[in-house]
Amino acid sequence: MRVICIFKDNQDYTRSVTDWLEDFRRQTGREIETMDPDKDSAFCQTYDITAYPTVLAIDAQGSIRAIWRGKPLPLINEVLYYMI
Repeated sequence: MRVICIFKDNQDYTRSVTDWLEDFRRQTGREIETMDPDKDSAFCQTYDITAYPTVLAIDAQGSIRAIWRGKPLPLINEVLYYMI
């Protein structure tokens, strides 16, 4: 399963997202892939991602298994479930 956090730099929410990603890494030992929607706009259009930050879990076939849009960010355990 692939988990991606999509967010823009230099926004009012950027600090909270980077802190959450660091907490996730520290607590689980795993890292979440990050993506800039301005650099990967085709991916965002494919999955209809228009709100940031978005955390997306997709399976090997590319189907969405879970999506969390905007704030508040999801609980670490909720996201970890899709990484196991």
